Amino acid sequence: MPRSLLRRATVTAVCAGLLWTAVPAHAGSTGPVRPRPVPADRWAERATDAYEALQTHLYEGTDDHGLYLEHTPRQAADPAHSYLWPFREAAAAAVDMQELPRIGPGFRRDAAQRFDTVELYRGSGDRPGYQSYLPAPLGSGGDVYYDDNAVVALSQLDQYEATGDRRLLARAENVIPVVTRAWDADTTKPCPGGMDWVDSPNNTVRATNVTSLSAQLAARLYEHTHKRGYLEKAEQWYGWVYSCMRKAPGLYVNDRGDDGSTNETLWTYNSGAMIGTATALYRGTGRAGYLAKAVADADASLAYWAQGTRLHDQPAIFNSFYFKDLLDLDAVRANPAYRQTMSGYADSTYQTNRDATTGLFRFQPSNGGDYDPQAPAATLNQSAMVQIFATLAHGDRRGHGGGPKQQS
Repeated sequence: MPRSLLRRATVTAVCAGLLWTAVPAHAGSTGPVRPRPVPADRWAERATDAYEALQTHLYEGTDDHGLYLEHTPRQAADPAHSYLWPFREAAAAAVDMQELPRIGPGFRRDAAQRFDTVELYRGSGDRPGYQSYLPAPLGSGGDVYYDDNAVVALSQLDQYEATGDRRLLARAENVIPVVTRAWDADTTKPCPGGMDWVDSPNNTVRATNVTSLSAQLAARLYEHTHKRGYLEKAEQWYGWVYSCMRKAPGLYVNDRGDDGSTNETLWTYNSGAMIGTATALYRGTGRAGYLAKAVADADASLAYWAQGTRLHDQPAIFNSFYFKDLLDLDAVRANPAYRQTMSGYADSTYQTNRDATTGLFRFQPSNGGDYDPQAPAATLNQSAMVQIFATLAHGDRRGHGGGPKQQS
């Protein structure tokens, strides 16, 4: 994931067909806002507008291998094309767009193309995996970040569920050996276990994001394949985060150093990954204890993150992860507060962070917070807003699991 976000310093309701959202706060306001209903087709319009802006300003086109820019305008430090994580989010945006009522089929080709293009980031050799940047001949390559690999595979599963293309299921399964390499088996370290963040001898942290996202991947693969090994890995990896990184219900600290230190930073997507994993484990095993853990983490985390400007200040893409995981649980055990909170955040962000001239979203350098007119627009952030709007437009979103919608 973006190294600027996760280096040691920071790794350091549906009602009568309408979704309840919030009247956007005025600039500088941090007080509560009054809810209002927004039709699902309005969310579809906003998703389409945001996606068109993504494609117009950040997509490089088929003549440039179907890749994206990191930012627009291009920054001096930007590589020729985006890093892996922003590209993955653009692919996830296309997956969500193809699910839109009525107009979704028009985006299926885009989604399929993204999953062909992401293979350009895959490196081979003794330690294969999706690299943080394009390997030769398109780039100089990059490290294998295990969180990147987990989220690529989760999107491959999303696309498999949407299309029934078993090549995507096979690719997701091929990531399990990659993330399994990340497991730290040194029993002398404080709170033994957990997953390294990056495939490097210089790695010094075991990270919540890698471990919980990999657990979510394994749990969802178990649902589709019923292979016992996936369940065992999901339970082991989920169990480590739950026992070693849980600060409070629904809140998980970011990483644990090999020297015994703990990075107490909280991110919404770490809350979400644990909710999503427990939900998938419940679907796959039928064990009520996993559902109880998912609900406890969801309700407690929502109570925390919905306070003040906490959601607003989080990176938009982390909120996209979090909201999707809440709605995954909502499909199993409904709670209108999940969608209401998502809708409120989405509407407020549309009103306050969107450049009406271009349709692009701008945030602080943290990728969240207030509109910054001087900030470049980013594939990462634009894709996040497409995903959020499109997910809201789906209405009664079907949760993960249960097999693909259609077989190819």
